[in-house]
Amino acid sequence: MNNLHRAGKQRSSRGNTMQLGLIGLGRMGGNMRDRIRAAGHEVVGYDHHPENSDVANLAEMVSKLAAPRVVWTMVPAGKITEDAINELAGLLEPGDVIIDGGNSKFTDDGPRAERLKPKGIKYLDVGVSGGIWGKDNGYALMVGGDAEDVAKAQPIFDALKPAGEFGFAHAGTHGAGHYAKMIHNGIEYGMMQAYGEGYEILIASELVHNVPAVIKSWREGSVVKSWLLDLLDRALDEDPTLSGLKGYVDDTGEGRWTVDEAIRLAVPAHVLAASIFNRFESRQDDSPAMKAVAALRQQFGGHAVKR
Repeated sequence: MNNLHRAGKQRSSRGNTMQLGLIGLGRMGGNMRDRIRAAGHEVVGYDHHPENSDVANLAEMVSKLAAPRVVWTMVPAGKITEDAINELAGLLEPGDVIIDGGNSKFTDDGPRAERLKPKGIKYLDVGVSGGIWGKDNGYALMVGGDAEDVAKAQPIFDALKPAGEFGFAHAGTHGAGHYAKMIHNGIEYGMMQAYGEGYEILIASELVHNVPAVIKSWREGSVVKSWLLDLLDRALDEDPTLSGLKGYVDDTGEGRWTVDEAIRLAVPAHVLAASIFNRFESRQDDSPAMKAVAALRQQFGGHAVKR
């Protein structure tokens, strides 16, 4: 063991502190680095933006970590994640652990674990929820993988989760962490759609004159209180009529995957399916489907149309 690794070994063995390599220091990753460091752990972070990075490349990051190493990728799902894991596979040693905390599809995780197994490198998938507020509030973590590998990274999970008994689950085997996060995000789609539709009915009403006040009244004592409702109230504080926004809503995949799973498992998921279709609808300036409906009404009933 060289001096650098020996020094790292000494640092990582003090109390319950440890080292972590963290790849991806954007809005989520950068805040996670800060929270983990605040808990007393050492983080060596790498980002493709040099001004955010602690090291110049992944090889330098690995060289600064003492074996057995834990390296967490927090980069966009797809090719970027695969490239990072493949590069790490050539740099790490048997007994090291790779964690993917991005929004990868759960079907990627089992094959990754199998691909890394001959090298003796362990793999965990972690669904991470908390957004830009996680640095202060903590992150909800859903982990997939073997229990002994989860235990190796537990001090990091404990640093990231909120204080108390909630916010962490070893969900199951490889893929379970990303699967749980996928379902979490599908539920999130449905909840946001319900709040949005309720808001639209309120602003359409001739009776309600102070919609932001109504939303605010629900934040305590109401069965619909939630963090999402708090965020809607915050948005209305900043822009009471939301006039500065366009009703265009993107999606990053998890809602679609959730509906795919509902179909595969023959589970009726009306709300989740409707919420993702509403997002698609939000991106249409002039719906071809509704044009066809208008044309049909005109043809069979002579109903008026707008040109």
